[in-house]
Amino acid sequence: MKNLLKYLSPFAPDISGAVSVLYEMDGLIVICDAGGCTGNVCGFDEPRWFRKKSAIFSAGLRDMDAILGRDDRLVSKLQDAMSKTDREFMSIIGTPVPAVIATDFRALKHMFRKNTGIPAIAVETTGVGLYDEGEESAMLALFELFAEQALPVNKGSVGVLGVTPLEFSSLSAGELIAETLECGGWNKVFCYGMGSGLESVRRASAVEKNIVVSPAGLKTAEYLKVNFGTPYAAVCPFIPAELKKSLHGLKGKRVLVIHQQIMANAVRGEIYKNDDADVTVASWFMMQNDLKDEKDFRLTDEEQFAEAVKDGGYDVIIGDIFLKRTLKGYKGAFIDFPHFAVSGRFEE
Repeated sequence: MKNLLKYLSPFAPDISGAVSVLYEMDGLIVICDAGGCTGNVCGFDEPRWFRKKSAIFSAGLRDMDAILGRDDRLVSKLQDAMSKTDREFMSIIGTPVPAVIATDFRALKHMFRKNTGIPAIAVETTGVGLYDEGEESAMLALFELFAEQALPVNKGSVGVLGVTPLEFSSLSAGELIAETLECGGWNKVFCYGMGSGLESVRRASAVEKNIVVSPAGLKTAEYLKVNFGTPYAAVCPFIPAELKKSLHGLKGKRVLVIHQQIMANAVRGEIYKNDDADVTVASWFMMQNDLKDEKDFRLTDEEQFAEAVKDGGYDVIIGDIFLKRTLKGYKGAFIDFPHFAVSGRFEE
């Protein structure tokens, strides 16, 4: 029962991550389920749903459709939905049911494109992976399909990969990151998926550099580097103002920062600018070895988390306050750093 959650709610799944990447890309998003997964995405994991329109459909799978693998019916539904919406492409998002019955998403994608001539992508999420895995898969599939042409580089332009509300707990994350980069000297900033849509993806090869603000964007950044020579850096230029105010007076403290890895690294860097502290980064999500310090580690379950905090002797923990309920005996300071994928909390 190692992975039993007694204090925490389940984190946002890969399905939600995939939808979050595609939400503002002017495509038809079809979640291949009976309705439940779509309800979870729209009701809980996508804060833009109540403020900004997108075309998200459930495939409406029924028992016999799943048991008999009636792909022709699904394709027919997809065609019908596409005929009623003015969308640039179609995306099929996997869920537990198609994963269990081994649905051939590649075949579905080709059947749809053959019948309609409309571009399509398939993201083979299963509902049991974490949100960043879905973000990574959807982002790479999107850029592989649309970022095909090598264009002249526009000096002073920069692309931002990996920004979603799930990562940054803010509906204004794209604007704030863009403002920060523009103040840093960039003339034009494209925050893919939060402020910049499909046309910016088509012209991705024209940016001078890519900034990767979460680990989910690294595979896409590498794809763009290999195919177009676009350099990239894994850094986060933006830290919430309220949090920044709290990152002072930590001299000599042992600090644990918990968030997605690149954002947590940015917080560590900010602490080092202010004080001489001993800072460790941990995450429940992707952690790349080349972005880790020696003591950084991946969190796997509640028991391991509690033991790591106890053994680490941390004076200060910086992370989503929702995590504190797991640390019954912790006596140190806890600085709140919301992570929407963990707690469903976000800033306006």
